[in-house]
Amino acid sequence: MGANQPIEERQLLSILKRAASDLGVHAWIVGGYVRDRLLGRPHLDLDLVVEVGDALSLARRFAELAGAPPPVTFERFGTAQVTLPGRLVEFVTARAESYAPDSRKPDVRHASLEEDLRRRDFTINTLLMDLEGDFRDPLGGRKDLEAKILRTPNDPLRTFADDPLRMLRGIRFAAELGFELAPDLVPAMRRLKSRLAPPVISVERIAEELRKMLESPRPKLALELLDEADLLEVVLPEIAACKGVAQTGYHTHDVFGHTLLTVEATPPDLLSRTAALFHDVGKPKTAKGDGTFIGHEEVGAELAKAALERLRFSQREIEVVTRLVRLHLRPVFFKSEWTDGAVRRLARDAGPQLDRLMALARADIAASAYPEPQKLDELQARLDAVRSERPSRLEPLITGEDIMRARGIRPGPEVGRIKQKLEELVIDGEVPPDRQAVIDYLATHPQL
Repeated sequence: MGANQPIEERQLLSILKRAASDLGVHAWIVGGYVRDRLLGRPHLDLDLVVEVGDALSLARRFAELAGAPPPVTFERFGTAQVTLPGRLVEFVTARAESYAPDSRKPDVRHASLEEDLRRRDFTINTLLMDLEGDFRDPLGGRKDLEAKILRTPNDPLRTFADDPLRMLRGIRFAAELGFELAPDLVPAMRRLKSRLAPPVISVERIAEELRKMLESPRPKLALELLDEADLLEVVLPEIAACKGVAQTGYHTHDVFGHTLLTVEATPPDLLSRTAALFHDVGKPKTAKGDGTFIGHEEVGAELAKAALERLRFSQREIEVVTRLVRLHLRPVFFKSEWTDGAVRRLARDAGPQLDRLMALARADIAASAYPEPQKLDELQARLDAVRSERPSRLEPLITGEDIMRARGIRPGPEVGRIKQKLEELVIDGEVPPDRQAVIDYLATHPQL
């Protein structure tokens, strides 16, 4: 096993079995690991539920045998986590838990194994595996796994009331696994939608589920289910506002429908799909009633910024998404008549996000009846050509200090104006892409 390679499964089970034997503990592997093992999907993290014995003691003994750091323990909840290279192993004593109406911290009490399983989110996550690798299915989870259906162990109203985040988890599982929701789940979600908000559920937990939905193989399905369950207006009100906003021209759907198709056509990259989700979010506020949405890219960038700040995305992630939203129309409006300077400006303005921008443009066009999608191939070829120019015309060749020295002026807006003008002249091909050539041009054009 390499320093950063996950511990091999057989070795992991052997250590767990020895730790349990040493302490006389009876424990089961439960949840996602068991589910995904039966589905043939990778799942590196393990959850163990201790039926007889103490979970914290088992975690400590396991960490010793595995040569891992001491476990991180949560005494109040009776849980512990052991971190291994590439894996996280969590230990919990069989328990029941529920949330008070105004709290995001669950009330926890000891319970039997069956009670513990019934308090879990979906039957497919109640499957058990012992430390020998044998399965046990007390609540019919394997049948639901084979039928590809998501069902709650208890009445869904109770299951979702106990932890409202489970509503989002159900939709995320549907998007990840391609499973259907049992008929009683969506009505229960509608009834409990108000519970899916702070302080009961933290913004961070909501955002994490949204991220996983967007990265899933079926992000469009996730958004459709959020809408069907009336949860979209709770977690993404900006996107819900796009429903019913009519479009003309080459568009075949309203803004919401077009957004879903665009997200579906975007590569499975979180920031690309987030940009696709928000690319037309400015249209409801800029709609003129005649099918035009002038300035929607700027309005949309600001709305996306506010939404992602609310969802606690990082500043870097927000900058990437807002740049893509702000620029998303530029490739779509490309014409063969563009000068090389115009192509260079697009490459410069997109910077390291150019590939994501082009992917977004392709998805945007694919989500409509646009008649010339092949024009993006021409634009891509021209972008490749200007990006490969050496020396590059896209890199700044002169500093503000150079300008102040040459002109004998102090810092201020004039320095920035001159610098921008010189960069534009280089991009347009009027000045060679050479630092000395730029300085010479500055010296010989005092009217600049």
